[in-house]
Amino acid sequence: QVQLVESGGGSVQTGGSLRLSCTVSGYTASTACMAWFRQVPGKEREGVTKLYARSTDTYYAAPVKGRFTISRDNTENTIYLQMNSLQPEDTAMYYCAARLSGCRGGIDPRDFGYWGQGTQVTVSS
Repeated sequence: QVQLVESGGGSVQTGGSLRLSCTVSGYTASTACMAWFRQVPGKEREGVTKLYARSTDTYYAAPVKGRFTISRDNTENTIYLQMNSLQPEDTAMYYCAARLSGCRGGIDPRDFGYWGQGTQVTVSS
């Protein structure tokens, strides 16, 4: 059974940094398309970044490009999201997601079949 467990959320001030972790069990993360999404109440889930399977190729949504970095530790079977220069608009619940058959174009939550429970990130001004 594939399970994703996020950790690392919290509260920071504007300009601060956080690193989120997503530990994968039941599947080898390096062979899946792995992504991070975020959602605020009343809004649709937004794609943040994705990491292609068996590759270091990545995609970043425009609002986070240059500030966020997705990475993978194959030994730990864990995906990370390093978030720097955080802004209040980055406040959201952050979710890790996996698509076992590899990445498709774009970053649509409907393409991902496995999700973590989410971890809250709050950025105060």
